[in-house]
Amino acid sequence: MLSASPLARRPEFTVSVVGCRSDHTRWSEPETHDSHRLVLVRTGRFRRLADGADADLDPTMAYFGAPGEEERFAHPAGGDTCTSITFRPSLLERTPAARTVYVDARVDLAHRRLVAAAGSGDVEYALTEELLRLVTAASGETAGARETRTRAAADRALAAAAREAILEGAVESAELVGLAALLKVSPYRLSRVFSRQMGVSLTRYRNRVRVTRAMEGIAEGATGLAELATRLGFSDQAHLTRTVREHVGHTPTALRRLLGTAR
Repeated sequence: MLSASPLARRPEFTVSVVGCRSDHTRWSEPETHDSHRLVLVRTGRFRRLADGADADLDPTMAYFGAPGEEERFAHPAGGDTCTSITFRPSLLERTPAARTVYVDARVDLAHRRLVAAAGSGDVEYALTEELLRLVTAASGETAGARETRTRAAADRALAAAAREAILEGAVESAELVGLAALLKVSPYRLSRVFSRQMGVSLTRYRNRVRVTRAMEGIAEGATGLAELATRLGFSDQAHLTRTVREHVGHTPTALRRLLGTAR
């Protein structure tokens, strides 16, 4: 029996926890999917047959699936739990080929960071960046393989344009994918270039800007933190509180006292 619980869903990607309790040893009926996928095993193991080649999947092995690829599965060892990621090729500079890949400790960490980010409340930036890191790390591509020429001037201009859009509150900057579309680059390229140019991730920078605006609102006497959170694009008041505390070491309530606006 197959079960799936979505952790995050956006038009450009989905992240789900998929579980199978079946213990059948024979191959299942053929099935196909209409999206690019990365599937990583959390617990258990199973077998997959695709393009005439079968592979044993466990937490040290993952696979990239392609649209239209015919697959069969078998579960001779019992059940398993996986993280399944579907994504549009436009998210990346290069679409990973359909194949089985080794999950080293670096990819394992990226997987765990993605799962943690799914609970952060920040799907538009934090989870999206972790997803891009994970898919790229699992594909085994290196920066040298992706970039053959130095594009320093273009990279500086791209980072500056991203900062301006965030600072000016462009509607598209509410999501990393929307910001990348505005700047006419892939989300992967935008994330990589920004981190390299600024020394911080897009997520961190955007939150830095939002924390400043939160402090400004508190200093001006804002008392409704839920309303302030909504205005600044946080998922809820708790998300606002966590982010402010992470950046300045104090909760919004404590900032009221520190800024002399407690009532």
